[in-house]
Amino acid sequence: MKTLLQKELRLAMHPTNLLFLSLSALLLIPNYPYYVTFFYTGLGLFFTCLSARENHDVEYTMALPVRKRDLVRARVLFAVLVELAQVALAVPFALLRQRLVPMGNQVGMDANLAFFGFSFLLLGLFNYSFFTRYYRAPDKVGKAFAMASTGFFLCMVVLETLTYALPVMRDQLDTPDPLFLSTKLLVLAAGLLLYGLLTLRTVQVASRRFEALDL
Repeated sequence: MKTLLQKELRLAMHPTNLLFLSLSALLLIPNYPYYVTFFYTGLGLFFTCLSARENHDVEYTMALPVRKRDLVRARVLFAVLVELAQVALAVPFALLRQRLVPMGNQVGMDANLAFFGFSFLLLGLFNYSFFTRYYRAPDKVGKAFAMASTGFFLCMVVLETLTYALPVMRDQLDTPDPLFLSTKLLVLAAGLLLYGLLTLRTVQVASRRFEALDL
């Protein structure tokens, strides 16, 4: 697995993954839908899978003495590393934003602890939607991304709408830290848990579908 992960990082990773990490700075923009930051994370993963298709990465990897499930695990683990890096880089920008722009985000969710909890949920849903479709038909990576990104934006719209429509979202979660800290920490913990469960389920379903695929 370590060797396959090194292959993902050194050979398969598309340069846009590194470029899009810098987009964590989008959290500094006043009145902006901050969940879009993590859409670019998924876009970078799409470019990696698209580049892999054009470079016959699956055929090359399957010529090695590895199992199909290990190939899936390595790619999903690579995705997790990219997503965690995006979140880690976003945290200091969120802290800086609260100092530079103390007023709340008028467009949607503010960049606080609850925001990161919901972001983990969105990333977990993206992983499941994208990779389970991608490993059913690796040559149709565009279709898999179209479905996953559509789901991402629909969930994002729902979350942003609830920021205005749901009292607990409006009055407690969409507030500057450290207000209502315990409630926000619960949302963050729930988001992390769901992210982990969804990603594990992604590996299980994608591995099963890829093993059933006749290459």
